[in-house]
Amino acid sequence: MDKLTQSQKEEYATSLAAIALYDGEADISSEQITTLLEATGNKDVAAFYPIIFANFLTAEKISEMIISPVSGGGGGGGGGGGGAGGDAEEEVEEEKEEVEEAPPAVDMFGGGDDDGDY
Repeated sequence: MDKLTQSQKEEYATSLAAIALYDGEADISSEQITTLLEATGNKDVAAFYPIIFANFLTAEKISEMIISPVSGGGGGGGGGGGGAGGDAEEEVEEEKEEVEEAPPAVDMFGGGDDDGDY
């Protein structure tokens, strides 16, 4: 946590507050997020974070992220050898599954900038 910037810490605290509200089956609103942040000692979080996260992290979206995480799956095991003879050139080549790769993980609010200016 020491290596995170202040804005990254604020985003982290806000997202965890939203997830805690979801887990407690409470309303995920900016007011509730702010109340939870203050109750946990995170009083320095910028006021716009709870608003943005409440608009984005609805209960439905959190459920969707939990149920179907975005990650590439490993390929299945190879099939057994066939009994039919024939030239290697005649074998049908299996098509590889095209797996969409997620773009590189980037801070949602441009936290890579040290100057903090958007």
